Amino acid sequence: MTTLLIKNADVLVTMNTDRAELAGGGLFARDGVIVAVGADLPDTADNVIDATGCVVTPGLINTHHHLFQTLTRAVPGGQDALLFGWLQTLYPIWSRMTPDDMFLSAQIGLAELALSGCTISSDHLYLYPGGVTLDDTIAAAAEIGLRFHPTRGSMSIGESDGGLPPDALVEIEADILNDSIRVIDKFHDASEGSLLRVGLAPCSPFSVSRELMRDAAILARDKGVMLHTHLAENDEDIAYSLEKFGCLPGQYAEDLGWVGDDVWHAHCVKLSVDEIDLFARTKTGVAHCPCSNCRLGSGIAPVRAMRDRGVNVGLGVDGSASNDAAHLLSEARQLMLLQRVQNGADAMSAREALEIATLGGAQVLNRPDCGSLEIGKRADLAIWDVSGLEAAGAWDPVAALVLCGPFTARDVFVEGRGIVRDGRITGADMEAAYRKAGKAVTRLMAG
Repeated sequence: MTTLLIKNADVLVTMNTDRAELAGGGLFARDGVIVAVGADLPDTADNVIDATGCVVTPGLINTHHHLFQTLTRAVPGGQDALLFGWLQTLYPIWSRMTPDDMFLSAQIGLAELALSGCTISSDHLYLYPGGVTLDDTIAAAAEIGLRFHPTRGSMSIGESDGGLPPDALVEIEADILNDSIRVIDKFHDASEGSLLRVGLAPCSPFSVSRELMRDAAILARDKGVMLHTHLAENDEDIAYSLEKFGCLPGQYAEDLGWVGDDVWHAHCVKLSVDEIDLFARTKTGVAHCPCSNCRLGSGIAPVRAMRDRGVNVGLGVDGSASNDAAHLLSEARQLMLLQRVQNGADAMSAREALEIATLGGAQVLNRPDCGSLEIGKRADLAIWDVSGLEAAGAWDPVAALVLCGPFTARDVFVEGRGIVRDGRITGADMEAAYRKAGKAVTRLMAG
C-alpha cells in the first residue's frame, strides 16, 4: 500500500459536480485512488507534497495526437501549407522512420505533454514504415508514465487508387484488421484505473475505404474498444466528401456506424448544425485541436455551439508537425481565445476552457474514473506554481493558469506516482533523448 498527501494548496480545483475550488485544500490518495479531499486530511503519508503557493488541478487530458510527428517539427515546405499540401510534403519523410524513431518521437512528445500538466494522452499512429508497430509508442508511454490511449490507425487507399497518401505507406486491409486484433488482445485493459487502452482509428475518409471504416467499427464493438478518426477538418475535406461520397462527413460517419459514445472524431472544424445535433444525440465525442487548426488555416471549430447542444468536447494538441508544440495548457488558452474571436468576449471563460482540458477530455475518452479530484477517482493531478513570474500580479490564480503563463507543471502525478517532480521528468533520461533526436533529424533530413 502506498499513500500520497497533497497539502496547503492555495487553491485545489476539484472539477466535481459543483466545480468546487478549495482554498488551502489538499487530498489524500491510497494505492492511486483518492480517498479524501479538503482540509481535514491525515498528517502523514509515504509521499507528502507541500503545495504552498500552488494551484492543484486534475491532470489535463489530450484527446488527439500523432506522436510520431515530434521528429518532424517546422519542416520547410510544410510550414505554410494547407492540410492536403502539408501531408504531401511530410509523407515521404515519415516513410523513412524506423522503430527507434517512433519510440524516441513518442518519448519526447509524451514528456512534453507531461510537463504541460497532462496525465492521459491518446495517440493516432496511422503509418507503419520499416517494421514500426504500435508497440513502439506503447513502450515509450510506459517509460514516461502517462495513462495511454494509443489507437491502431491505418491507411489503405493510396494515390494510385484516388487517395492522398503515397502507395508505399498504405497497407492491405486484411493485414490492418489482423494487427488490430493483435494489439487489442496484447495490450488493451478495460478495467477501472487502466493505464493502457487501445482503440481503432482508420486515418481519414480520404485515406481508407468505406469497407475498412465499416469493418473497423464492427471489430471495435466486438472487442469493446473505442473508435477514432479525423472528420470535417477543413474545406478540402468537405469538398472531398461531397465529391467522393455525395454527402457531408457527418452523414458518411453515421452511415458506417461511426457515431456513438464509443466514438470520437478529431477536429470537426466544419461540422454543420445538423451534424452537431447528430453528435449530441448520439453522444459522439470531439477532439478539438485549436493550435493545429490555426497553423493549417483550417478555421475555428464551432465549440460554443457543440457545448451548448451537449456534445462532449475535449482538447487535443494534434501532431507536432502541424502544431509544432504539445503544451496542453496553452491549447486551452487558444481554445478560449478563438471562441471569443468567433463569438464575443463572453463566449468562453478561463474556467470553462480548463474544464474542457480536464473533465471534458475524460468524458470524450470514456474515463469516468478520471478528470476530477473527488473521492473514488484516480489520483491524476497537476501542481502549478503560481508564485513566480508567470502569474505575478494575478488576482485570480485559477484563471491565471489559462490567461497568463505559459506554465510548466511543477509536479504531475498519475495513479499517485510522480512522473514530473520540480519541473523534470522522473522516468527517463531526457537529455539523452534530446541528443538522439538531433541525430535522428539529421538522418531524416539527409534522406
